[in-house]
Amino acid sequence: MKKVFGWILVLAVLGVGALWVVNVYNGLVEQEETVESAWSQVENQYQRRADLVPNLVATVKGYASHEQETLEGVIEARARATQITIDPSNATPEQLAAYQRAQGELGQALGRLMAVAENYPELKANENFMNLQSQLEGTENRCTIARQQFNETARQYNTIVRRFPGNIVAMIFGFEKKPYFEADEDAKHAPKVEF
Repeated sequence: MKKVFGWILVLAVLGVGALWVVNVYNGLVEQEETVESAWSQVENQYQRRADLVPNLVATVKGYASHEQETLEGVIEARARATQITIDPSNATPEQLAAYQRAQGELGQALGRLMAVAENYPELKANENFMNLQSQLEGTENRCTIARQQFNETARQYNTIVRRFPGNIVAMIFGFEKKPYFEADEDAKHAPKVEF
């Protein structure tokens, strides 16, 4: 009788352990999907910004055609920013840093473009320009929120991956920490505009 009870106890412990592993694994999968979804929203907002840029450049070009260098800088920065893509399931801090640099360059180029626009009162009064500027400002806010949400989901996921005893399941099944979206060093300084 003791042998049977012993085996039942061992099987019960193994069953509970297996259920715990399955539960932790499924939680990790769910959190990883949440991180990837949050990253998609970051990319979505940056794509929205990139889609607004050609319209903004075309509107400014009509008023400030001699500001060709600034306009070309925005176009080139947009091209670089849209060429970089990241697979969130395999993202490395280096890839994320490169993505951030490209997006930061576009942000700085747009800042210079907006500063140029300030010198053209008739452009600032143009309804298309005002609408585009408003959309761009709204998009920048959406980008900020999307980055914050990505970082929060990455934090939650990373906590689960690192916390004991879940970290054992994460290690066994290959779940790794996700990088955070961090401010670019150049973001601390306003773009310098000279006329």
